[in-house]
Amino acid sequence: MDRSSGVLLHIATLPGKYGIGQLGESSRKFVDFLSLSGQSYWQVLPLVPTGYGDSPYQSVCSYAGSEYFIDLDTLSAAGLLTAGELNDCTTPPDSRINYEWLYRTRFGVLRRAFSRFDRSDAAFAAFLKKGEYADYALFRAVKDFCGGRPWNEWPDELRFRDEAALSVFAAEHAEDLLFWQWAQYEFDRQWTGLRDYAHSKGIRIIGDMPIYLAYDSVECWKNPGMVKLDASLTPVVVAGCPPDAFCDTGQLWGNPVYDWERMKADGYAWWKQRLRKCFLLFDVVRIDHFRGFDRYYEIPYGEPTAVNGKWMPGPSAELFEEIEKDMGRIEVIAEDLGDLDDSARAMFARVGYPGMKVLQFAFGSGPDNEYLPHNYRDSNCVVYTGTHDNDTLMGFINGLGGERARLSDAVSEELTACGLSMPLGTDEELCDAIIELAFASKAECAMLPMQDWLKIGGEGRINMPSTLSPDNWSYRIPATYTDGDAGRRMSALASEYGRRQ
Repeated sequence: MDRSSGVLLHIATLPGKYGIGQLGESSRKFVDFLSLSGQSYWQVLPLVPTGYGDSPYQSVCSYAGSEYFIDLDTLSAAGLLTAGELNDCTTPPDSRINYEWLYRTRFGVLRRAFSRFDRSDAAFAAFLKKGEYADYALFRAVKDFCGGRPWNEWPDELRFRDEAALSVFAAEHAEDLLFWQWAQYEFDRQWTGLRDYAHSKGIRIIGDMPIYLAYDSVECWKNPGMVKLDASLTPVVVAGCPPDAFCDTGQLWGNPVYDWERMKADGYAWWKQRLRKCFLLFDVVRIDHFRGFDRYYEIPYGEPTAVNGKWMPGPSAELFEEIEKDMGRIEVIAEDLGDLDDSARAMFARVGYPGMKVLQFAFGSGPDNEYLPHNYRDSNCVVYTGTHDNDTLMGFINGLGGERARLSDAVSEELTACGLSMPLGTDEELCDAIIELAFASKAECAMLPMQDWLKIGGEGRINMPSTLSPDNWSYRIPATYTDGDAGRRMSALASEYGRRQ
């Protein structure tokens, strides 16, 4: 990645008039902003259709693009939507995302656009011939037919994928299947245009890949043998994290866990296919919960908490060595947060991918904290002020109350250790100092959430893990994000610390 910097911003978070960030003009405007501000990377969150709790980490498909991101103005310019239909989709540009409203209204609008699309288009015909989204289209069509219920609640002939029944269904719902494939064609076309535009402006894209699949996903329905399910296709065990100092009952994520022995038997073919797809979309891929490849925590299905789980061995570095035999060296950011045992640390050293350093975890536990910049052993890491699961930096600072003075003292000590000096009297100055520590560090890349550059408070938090808060995944940055001094400060720090593209 060389010495560089970038901005973390979920596509959904962009402002715009159609209820959620999209792949058209608002995305290009953000690329222009990054380029003018001396940045090298735009890190996005998963682009996939949102599932349970509106989370892109619980998707019905790991390889499809969210239909919500399809730019409606682009469809209108192609003559597929009328001005009146666009007006019906309009919301205030920086209003919070209302996923229920999107679910009820957006697919109808897209179906109207599809009804006007020229199906004889040669590029569309070539797209269909590849068949990449045929399973996804069938899954979505059946799911709609079954009232949106998860696949384990479908009629047996559909749940168990009876070929005759599915063939009859596909013939009777051919229009629906074609719609879902067209939507992916349009997403792919728009994403490719945006990625190419970013490259033309010197901006590379970092994607995000969750390690686990949702149970209610096309992959688990189509290939149930890849995860640990019983004969009735019910999970045997599910994923999570054990109890720790933050939660005495652990975290029960509920995702099915992979059957690694079966995956190894076919040379990890599914993983190779998954990574190939990722690198068609992105220049670099951050892989979430990377330590789960070494050992993962599984909990018997039906347990109310994660207390009664156990650690199980994963493929460790062997998986990525097999992948790189086929693909060559890949650019990965390996999420390595939390307590790591010796085995996990050995895997990270063996694969050699840069890990993550989060500055919100750096202060308050003494001078030996591994997230403090002066303790970075080398540059093979990416430093963040926070991630999508953290509060914003200003929200973090504002929420300290009486502990703020301790943070200020710890930041002051770190500034001294790094040969820096800055005022820390106000919350804004403390925020600026932490940002500067990220840029001054030896980390290969400094990656900051856009909310931290804008000094947005806790209202800008993207996600509160292990909750179903209505505020999760709904925040959007203000349409005025280019009007303040965020871009100027980005540019100045990138230049000062040798991170400018």
